[in-house]
Amino acid sequence: MIMYPHFNIPCVILCGGKSSRMKEDKSLLPFANKSSLVKYQYDRLKIYFDEIYLSSKENKFDFNADLLLEESNIFSPIVALDNIFNKLKSKKVFIITVDTPLVDIFSIQKIIEKSDSYDITVAKTQRIHSLCGVFSNSIKLLTKKMLKDDFHKVGYLLDNLNTKIVEFDCDDEFINLNRPEDYKKALSLIK
Repeated sequence: MIMYPHFNIPCVILCGGKSSRMKEDKSLLPFANKSSLVKYQYDRLKIYFDEIYLSSKENKFDFNADLLLEESNIFSPIVALDNIFNKLKSKKVFIITVDTPLVDIFSIQKIIEKSDSYDITVAKTQRIHSLCGVFSNSIKLLTKKMLKDDFHKVGYLLDNLNTKIVEFDCDDEFINLNRPEDYKKALSLIK
């Protein structure tokens, strides 16, 4: 019998991006018999986390969820991270983007388990998945400085804090649905 994990840190699904390469809001695309990609991500993750939130610019969702609405009109993950830690009082938060729907729960468990003494712990396959991991509230000073300087590179955040990179073999698991062809591939890979 498989023992599924349960996590006592909050999970935040980032779904406030522009979706410019997809040419439509990817969080609202239908996915795996759900009304939307965000509904799929939310439903699959909520059974493992005590708290789950959606981070977005607006309430565009057709279901009830706890929202962390951003007040800034700047589309930036640094804005989202700053907003998350301004609104949540948690020491650590698991962050995942809405457009990475195939990340296995046991991979998430591995990332969370390796995060204890780090500011940031993220996944890596052929590349670093900088918005799939555990972020500590210790990032707040740097995110505030970055916003003040109008600098929005997540890589800078990872490079300048105590960051742990957790390696994984399966690149398909971390597929990011940026373009229509990525969306089609993910639909073909979904179980």
